[in-house]
Amino acid sequence: MNTKSADFGVGSVRRNILRIALPMTLAQLINVLYNVVDRIYIGHIQGVGTTALTGVGLCLPIITIISAFTQLFGAGGAPLFSMARGAGKGRRAERIMGLSFALLLLSGLIVSVLCYLFRRDILFLFGASEDTYPYAEDYISVYLLGTLFVMTSLGMNFFVNAQGFGVMGMLTVLIGAVLNLLLDPLFIFVLELGVQGAAIATVISQGVSAVWVFCFLTSRRAVIPLSVRRIAFDGRLLGEICALGLSGFIMAVTNGSVQIICNATLKRVGGDMGDLYVGVMTVINSVREIITLPVQGLTGGAQPVMSFNYGAKKSGRVLECIRFMTVVCVIFTSVAWLVLFLFPQAFIRLFNDSPELVTYGVPALHIYFFGIFMMALQFAGQSTFVALGKSKQAVFFSLLRKAFIVIPLTLLLPSVGSLGVNGVFMAEPVSNFVGGIACFTAMALTVRKELAAPEA
Repeated sequence: MNTKSADFGVGSVRRNILRIALPMTLAQLINVLYNVVDRIYIGHIQGVGTTALTGVGLCLPIITIISAFTQLFGAGGAPLFSMARGAGKGRRAERIMGLSFALLLLSGLIVSVLCYLFRRDILFLFGASEDTYPYAEDYISVYLLGTLFVMTSLGMNFFVNAQGFGVMGMLTVLIGAVLNLLLDPLFIFVLELGVQGAAIATVISQGVSAVWVFCFLTSRRAVIPLSVRRIAFDGRLLGEICALGLSGFIMAVTNGSVQIICNATLKRVGGDMGDLYVGVMTVINSVREIITLPVQGLTGGAQPVMSFNYGAKKSGRVLECIRFMTVVCVIFTSVAWLVLFLFPQAFIRLFNDSPELVTYGVPALHIYFFGIFMMALQFAGQSTFVALGKSKQAVFFSLLRKAFIVIPLTLLLPSVGSLGVNGVFMAEPVSNFVGGIACFTAMALTVRKELAAPEA
């Protein structure tokens, strides 16, 4: 067993976090290419770019909900895996990883089949029109073929990082993202496959990433290798994995639900400009991914370090992790807010240079991202709850910000005064302030007392 990358309980806490977080953050930034490059190329298809971009934007909730299962079983299993390693329970860690892998594959198969069978009803429910549906259907029909690849590459990559192999985790994303970047123009423009070409490029890229992760985790280089032969169902372990993954799952599902509600509301409130506003929201969602993925990279890198030291009963090191993670996340999102405020048109034109999209997109972007640094508090508090096994608190605050704040406000604010579509964009900053403060305060109050106990 390789132990070189295994022990997070010694050395500098910051160095341990950065050893995982920097490659993971870079991987998350590269992952933006995976999620966003399709939209960039599609938005510049001659003559139909804006409509095609809107159509692909309607698929985002489905993609988000699919990725939610990687949170449930991948991000849910990884902290348990790290705690088991920290406590010296290698066999338990092996069983956790094996069961998580099986659950990822099973859920991926079920979700992809259901989404494909009901894709027309789903897309119209999400705000499609007769103009945008053909593009949405072309993209999602192909994308669903790669669902098992997504489950393996994203879900099992948590276990690569949990073992201390941050660079390998980064390469998982890098290989697929670079391949997607190269294949997109080939399939979209050279072979003239349009939106379907973008989806084909994505599926191929995800497949290569999935093979990379699987080969690494089953090799001798892994601290604890994945053994397919030893995978066994364990109801109690399933409950523990789901309990920790439920917060991330709910956060992803509610993100998808918010996208659905926003698109449908914009279509209704926007009238003749409804499709255009859905296109604006597609751009905003893409920009949000650019900003939040580095934050997720840092908090994701801090999680295995926190979980390991929590399992090893080293409370001081856990507190140091929390402080470092929070400060860096707040600084990054504050800088991102300033850049978005000063250069909004540059971000919009990255996806489409339609004068209408820019005109309506700039004020929407300013409203949506107001005070986004408060979101960092939500991520920091959420990650700490998950890393320390506080599943109930993690689930509650996942629901609070999106399900209990954003969705109701998205439905109500457009009818307040003359807010209209601006009310849809205003719901997000309100939730960042309320949810961020509530989550971080609760984490500080409920966790600090526990971590004040003498170290082992």
